[in-house]
Amino acid sequence: MRAIDYFDKQAEATLDRTAIIDGSARYSYARVHAATQHIAHAMWAAGLRGEQPAAIYSSNDARVLLCMLGLMRAGAVWVPINYRNALDANVEYLNYVKTSWLFYHSSYRDRIPELQVRVPTLRHLICIDAEDGKNPSLEKFMQAGADAKGGDFTSQDVDWADALGNPDRLVGLVPTGGTTGPAKGVRVTSLSWGTMTEMASHYWRSEGCDPVCLSVAPLSHAAGVVAFTMLTLGATNLVMPGFDALEVLRNIERFCVTHLFLPPTAFYGLLAHPDVRKFDYSSLRVFLLAASPVSPDKLKLGVEIFGPCMCQSYGQTEAPMLMTFLDQKTVAAAAAGDHPERLRSCGKPTSAVRLAIMNEQGQLLPPGQPGEIVARGSLVSPGYYEMAEATAEIHTHGWHHTGDIGYRDAEGYFYIVDRKKDMIISGGFNVYSAEVEAAIMALPQVHECAVIGVPHSKWGEAVKALVALRVGQSLTEQELLDHCKTKLGGVKSPKSIEFVAEIAKTPAGKIDRKQLRKPYWAGTDRAVH
Repeated sequence: MRAIDYFDKQAEATLDRTAIIDGSARYSYARVHAATQHIAHAMWAAGLRGEQPAAIYSSNDARVLLCMLGLMRAGAVWVPINYRNALDANVEYLNYVKTSWLFYHSSYRDRIPELQVRVPTLRHLICIDAEDGKNPSLEKFMQAGADAKGGDFTSQDVDWADALGNPDRLVGLVPTGGTTGPAKGVRVTSLSWGTMTEMASHYWRSEGCDPVCLSVAPLSHAAGVVAFTMLTLGATNLVMPGFDALEVLRNIERFCVTHLFLPPTAFYGLLAHPDVRKFDYSSLRVFLLAASPVSPDKLKLGVEIFGPCMCQSYGQTEAPMLMTFLDQKTVAAAAAGDHPERLRSCGKPTSAVRLAIMNEQGQLLPPGQPGEIVARGSLVSPGYYEMAEATAEIHTHGWHHTGDIGYRDAEGYFYIVDRKKDMIISGGFNVYSAEVEAAIMALPQVHECAVIGVPHSKWGEAVKALVALRVGQSLTEQELLDHCKTKLGGVKSPKSIEFVAEIAKTPAGKIDRKQLRKPYWAGTDRAVH
């Protein structure tokens, strides 16, 4: 089915149920359904035809979900934008995918004039929470859609579906980085999105409760995917503007939250809060950890504090959310001492994916032997937007190549032990060494540099830069950090700088990241957190 069909199927059955809560604002499924129709009709009335990319640029707000569903109903292509990125990175991506539409929050209105100048394909801009000069508010835009619906544009005009549910139609062009060059756009189709939605419905469904999902991680990332999926389960999505550990703990009790997704770094923030044991978490059924591997010791503590609700999944933009699933019963049993090693596992392959371990020659390896994790199945994206070579590279030997190094045990559980790509996962966000290195190398004082991930109790991994200066040049750590924050934004900027005489190299003359990382990861059983 199309993405919007999954929402409609549930909405029609629960029109009066509350779909979204955001502060004092409440939206029933009927209201959300009507709002998405108005957005779609307004887009059609303004000239939308075919698979035009439509970006959403906002911090957490209930209207992000309305826009996401509305553009899906219209047949546009969802382009999620990381509001934490530096402006240059977002401009580059918006130009790459030829973005036509931009739904943005007024918090970022000061960046809009420059975006309009630097992204010439932008034709339609809507401010989701207020009128902004010539750009209408979402409310005004939806009113135009409601008027258009009563005029020449009927529901048949917007209903572009075919009998098969448009399996090859684009749902999204979702950015993911590479070890070199700019972000790549993952082509998410109705088939891969629908596969993810149906598996999530199977693995995350909890019988005997009215589901309430707390959305606190950025909706521009995995939390938006989770929120969409929970809407297809008839859940109430409670949207928080940002992560505040105490408010998350309070809201679990206050709203009887049943489902919660967090990256491990935010999970660690909950565990570290002094009041973490003061609230009632008995409503929790699914506390999902994803986006990066989790500390086994902290996962065990999570079971102790939050109960037998802890679970985790492994996926990536090219195969979203659910390549594997480590279920609540297995986690609880492992925490109690039954196969405790499974606390280090990311789980077993889900029903619509086949996973294997492959060596460099394309041979599949037996249990216990490490290699690259590869996948095949309907969850896997058909590839990258306008990047045929990169697509062919990740699909060699008839499998999707994840770039992650791991192994599987005799019982079929998978374990991630390292990353083949030069990628750092800090706070659940992907940071690519080459991109940070390029920003540092832009400084004339720098001779060479290497960027690595080092262990960090809060972020899982912290970005660390090793920098060798040119002879006779000087540069302070603060000057370098300020430069990186301007070029890259806060998430990708190094958290620490170490000035060195030279950077370790391999015999082939390449940066020896493995050697550089070794002192920081000594004594750990895996090279990721």
